[in-house]
Amino acid sequence: MFKNYLLVAARNLQRHKILSAIHVLGLAISISASLVIFLIVRYSYGFDRFEPDAGRLYRVVSDYSSQNGSGHTRGTQAPMSEVVQKELAGTDLVTVFRYYSPNKQSIQLPGEKKPAKFPAQRKIIFTNPAYFQMLHFTWLAGSPEAIQQPGRVVLDETRAQLYFPGKSYDQVVGSSIVYDDSITAQVSGIVRDLDKQGSTDFSFHEFISLATLLDNQGLRRHFFWDDWGGTTSDQQLFVRLSKGSTRDAINARLHYLGEKYIGDDERKYHYSWKFLLQPLSDVHFNKDYGILDSPVSDKNMLNGMMAIAVFLLALACINFINLTTAQATVRAREIGIRKTMGSSRLQLVSQFLSETFLVTSVSAVLSLLLLRWLVKAFSDYMPQGFHFTFTDPSLFLFVALLVVAVTLLSGTYPALVLSSWNAAVVMKNQGVSSNTRKAWMRKTLTVSQFVIAQFFIMGTLVVSKQIRYMLDSDLGFRKEAVLSFSIPGGDTSVSRRLALLNEVKQLPAVEMASLASDVTNSGGWWHKEINYKDGKKDLQIPVELKAGDVNFLKLFHIPLIAGREPLPSDTVIDIVINETYMHALGFQKPEDAIGKVTLWDGKRVPIAGVMKNFYAHSLDHAIEPMAFFHSLSDSRTMIVALPPRGRWKETIDRMGTAFKSLYPDDTFDYNFLDDSINNSYGEEKRIERLIAWSAGLTIFISCLGLLGLVMYTTNQRTREIGIRKVLGASIRQIVSLLSRDFMALVGLAFVIATPLAWWANHAWLQHYAYRIALSWWLFPLCGLAMTLIALLTISYQTIRAAAANPVDNLRTE
Repeated sequence: MFKNYLLVAARNLQRHKILSAIHVLGLAISISASLVIFLIVRYSYGFDRFEPDAGRLYRVVSDYSSQNGSGHTRGTQAPMSEVVQKELAGTDLVTVFRYYSPNKQSIQLPGEKKPAKFPAQRKIIFTNPAYFQMLHFTWLAGSPEAIQQPGRVVLDETRAQLYFPGKSYDQVVGSSIVYDDSITAQVSGIVRDLDKQGSTDFSFHEFISLATLLDNQGLRRHFFWDDWGGTTSDQQLFVRLSKGSTRDAINARLHYLGEKYIGDDERKYHYSWKFLLQPLSDVHFNKDYGILDSPVSDKNMLNGMMAIAVFLLALACINFINLTTAQATVRAREIGIRKTMGSSRLQLVSQFLSETFLVTSVSAVLSLLLLRWLVKAFSDYMPQGFHFTFTDPSLFLFVALLVVAVTLLSGTYPALVLSSWNAAVVMKNQGVSSNTRKAWMRKTLTVSQFVIAQFFIMGTLVVSKQIRYMLDSDLGFRKEAVLSFSIPGGDTSVSRRLALLNEVKQLPAVEMASLASDVTNSGGWWHKEINYKDGKKDLQIPVELKAGDVNFLKLFHIPLIAGREPLPSDTVIDIVINETYMHALGFQKPEDAIGKVTLWDGKRVPIAGVMKNFYAHSLDHAIEPMAFFHSLSDSRTMIVALPPRGRWKETIDRMGTAFKSLYPDDTFDYNFLDDSINNSYGEEKRIERLIAWSAGLTIFISCLGLLGLVMYTTNQRTREIGIRKVLGASIRQIVSLLSRDFMALVGLAFVIATPLAWWANHAWLQHYAYRIALSWWLFPLCGLAMTLIALLTISYQTIRAAAANPVDNLRTE
């Protein structure tokens, strides 16, 4: 029986090729988008879920507050890790790791005289054996105890193949790796790449024993291992709760430890730290704390993508319903004959659902065929490391569920309506064309389509306007024709940096060059709690720091509004502050702050000048208190200003040559500041493109639904159109008559969509400290655009109906 249904369904689809193509196209678009979104969402929510103890794993993070605000960090004070291991009850595993970014590595194989040199590698950490117990690595050689002793390192298979190509793991074990000519570690184990078990944020490749750091006083000082005075996100602490322990209980114990070790300082300087547990499942999504060393996934964006998939599927179903209903007059006689021949209503419903199932299945197959191309086309939206295979059973299970769901949603209503007709009435060609009882349903569905379409159009316009505002805003510094590159991290020679600076300055196309801690809009954070006392006030304020030489402010065109620049020095002897810091200290006029003294770790540092505010970060962050000082020892970034037009390539090549002459083992990598600023808004640009794509798809599918309703209505009013033409009505009058009701639907959709879009866009803009105003004219503009699109869609069918020969129409009645 089902085979017969499908056969009849295929014949009907072939008979109505144009409408069938519209059915397939609308559903294929929606299913394709849903498939891509399903893959992205499944990948993002699958991070580190393969760990058997994932539900008991937590990261210890910190919240802080002071007189000038509050914040979050994924790091803790360095000594906290040892305190937690010794004093925190309720945990059965504690692991800590510290990022390490050496400048270079050299490899010494056993029995070979000459070491092999490698450029700087990343994804290297100091850690303890518990790290491998927490994440359940597969050991290819060695065991977790392999890094119990100082001077040991474990590699994953990717790094082992890089350093030792063609060598077996047994041959690799025992080799030595020298980092920055100062740390020697013997390879004592190899582990399988963790990402082969599933998606993971723990993407490190090289694991040096933590004992190597702890047993070296120089490294302890370099990494501030015994300093309770500050935190760094480069060091992170994870715990596994004992069975029966609760998160609230451990948080209370962490609070007790914080009070025990830093409570006196908190009360003295009027700030506070709060340590708490962050679930491992939250690490991949929480922007407050960030991940380990990669961008977080935005849950709001993922949820928005899922909502878009639902909207597109709903639109496709609405479109199918409208088009199927529009065919009602064509199928009426068929239904009457089938009922006369004895078909039951259940059989008719099954027949119509079979047709829907066939259309949906064809659409799903088409979507699968296009999937690889779509993934490539939407690569901008794909998370870092995303991949999929057609051997994944969950993909086909999702497609099967989608086909069933869309079939039921799209086919049930038309099947019930069409199968309910009275056989005698439809055989006499009565009742079908005049049956308007269900017209409200079709109109409601059409209005819903255009509400969604206009919502996306309004969202696209607002997001685009905000992005353009961020890119075009005056950031308070020069960003055009400015490039930067880093001095190798292992270089402690200030004289070598100055030699490179002088060589760069001598290049003919270089306008100015400067050494600094980083560029003005680096995206990095360097904060210090600075004390200010004047007899009345005792302020402890977190201040963002920038260090550089005498050319830094001049190169970036950052003006002083009072005072002078700091005096050249290799230690902090005076500072320039920004306007925000000036106001935080309680001064209204810049001149009043000049000469006032701040305390840096008890050292008196006067304020030499006040500079204008500039945006050190993207515009979703408010401008913070900032201090600039001269220091060459803290300046490891070379910043170069080039002429707006010129032979940049030749100049950059000569810079690279000068760099390699002083740092032959390092790579010369540079970035243009304006490119870095543009890239910092990558998430916003992805949202803009996603909404624009969604708007385009919803408009297209909505217009298909509108076309279906127009076809239905013109078929219903064929006799009326013929009579009006015979009585002298013009084509323009008939087109106006037929279009009026449809344009009212579009207008109603605009009225509904406008407050919804205003609310959503207003809420989204609140994430930005500096944002556009929601201009009233944006919404009527979007409504006008949708009205024109709808008019074009309607015009084709209405003009065709109005231009038809009335004699032919009346003869068939």
